[in-house]
Amino acid sequence: MFTLFGVPGWGSALVEAQLVWYGHRFQPVDFDNLFTSAESRAKLAKVNPLAQVPTLQIPDGSVMTESAAITLLLADGAGAKSLVPPPGDAARAQFLRWLVFLVANVYPTFTYADDPNRFVGDKAAQGDYEVRIKIYREKLWRIVEGAVGEPWFCGEKMTALDIYLSVMTHWTPKRPWFAANCPKLTAIAAKVDALPELQALWQRHFPKK
Repeated sequence: MFTLFGVPGWGSALVEAQLVWYGHRFQPVDFDNLFTSAESRAKLAKVNPLAQVPTLQIPDGSVMTESAAITLLLADGAGAKSLVPPPGDAARAQFLRWLVFLVANVYPTFTYADDPNRFVGDKAAQGDYEVRIKIYREKLWRIVEGAVGEPWFCGEKMTALDIYLSVMTHWTPKRPWFAANCPKLTAIAAKVDALPELQALWQRHFPKK
């Protein structure tokens, strides 16, 4: 069985959605806000020295980190339900490109901006730092918007990229900004939101008020 260490609404939702999609048995272990809870950071650091989520313990007892690596691992042997285009599939190259784009470019804007004090010691400079990252993040999302296919990101078949978009559009700059500026991403997120297999998961991570 898998054990998923995470925080509801954070990046661990990316992996949890895939575990649910594939029908894997797993035990979620939830932590409080890792920026504000020293106790949670200390506990998670025993498994992952960076105290970051998602952190996944796989059935052989070893630990996987990095959501893109976990995405590729979980797809192994998934057959027709795979969320990763297989070798030889026309969509594979673009899938790999944009998966890495999201985790190497967009995701780090949260790593560096969610708690600016970790990287910018001067309080007066932190505000400008946050503004600049916000502008850069929105630029990145507009680039992703320009790459969207139909009806899913990579074309005819849903992939893990579509799950990434559903989760990440819940984060800053939030769904209203995406609706106004990235209609294609918004449409894909809405389709993933509506998948019956994931309804309980969305309610757990992004409960409707």
